[in-house]
Amino acid sequence: MAKCSFCGSDFNKGSGKVFVKDNGTILFFCATKCEKNMLKLKRDARKFKWTSFFTKAKTKVKAK
Repeated sequence: MAKCSFCGSDFNKGSGKVFVKDNGTILFFCATKCEKNMLKLKRDARKFKWTSFFTKAKTKVKAK
């Protein structure tokens, strides 16, 4: 199982896309929606309710 670099959801290895940056960083994307939000629109995953990173960031703020 691979984990999406933008939304954090798990998906099977045979599906999705792999993007390799010039510096060698590997990014996995489960859907085109996640790929466009991260690479083209340069959005932060912690600001979208449909990502798992939003819920993680929100629980950390409540714990403090």
